Amino acid sequence: MRRRTFRGAVAVMALTTAALMGTAGAAFACVPGDDRATGTVGNATKCTDIGLGKAIDVSDQLEVTGGSSKDQYLTVTGVAKGVTVAAIVVKGGNEYNTYVPGKKGLSATPPWEKLHAPMVGRDFKNVPQISHWFACGVKKDTPPETTTAPPTKPTKPVETTKPSAPATSDTSVAPTSSTTAPAAVPAGNESGTGGGLANTGFDNSWLIWVAGLLLVAGGGLLALLKFRRKASE
Repeated sequence: MRRRTFRGAVAVMALTTAALMGTAGAAFACVPGDDRATGTVGNATKCTDIGLGKAIDVSDQLEVTGGSSKDQYLTVTGVAKGVTVAAIVVKGGNEYNTYVPGKKGLSATPPWEKLHAPMVGRDFKNVPQISHWFACGVKKDTPPETTTAPPTKPTKPVETTKPSAPATSDTSVAPTSSTTAPAAVPAGNESGTGGGLANTGFDNSWLIWVAGLLLVAGGGLLALLKFRRKASE
């Protein structure tokens, strides 16, 4: 009798333990519902929560549709230039899905369509509404776009004017005379008349008149003599 009672108690305890383990397993089960994601029970709000200590939140650098608390899906259509996305977290209920670009079938570049939180419900067939989401990554400094400057024409050297000779003052340079110096008067003709006699101050112009008168008188005398000869014949 006692053995039967003991065996019954053991069976009841085994059934109870199995039931409790099944309940606990159901309570802690996480079904991502997407082969591209990794499901995790709990909450995550920043990059360090998912083991990305060196990454930063780049959610504002993504172009998305959906993702609000009224939506079940998030679609990333683009990423800002110079940003590399390391992971995208989508949470709903008590679990979250982590999507890593380039892994588990998720393309390395967008678009990334219909990202969602782990499944919920009795049979884990329902997609919950999104409570929040965020993206982790790094921003790279993009070098500025350089443009080739047009070749510059060689500039002609500036011709420097030689300094002009300083003007000389009247007192420093003797003026050149444009007139020829008068010829020297020959010695013995200081009067400049061209004669060879010395200038004694005597004017001899009257002698010319006297000689002229004598010639006239002589001519008249000869004419008179010829007239008389003819008259006497």
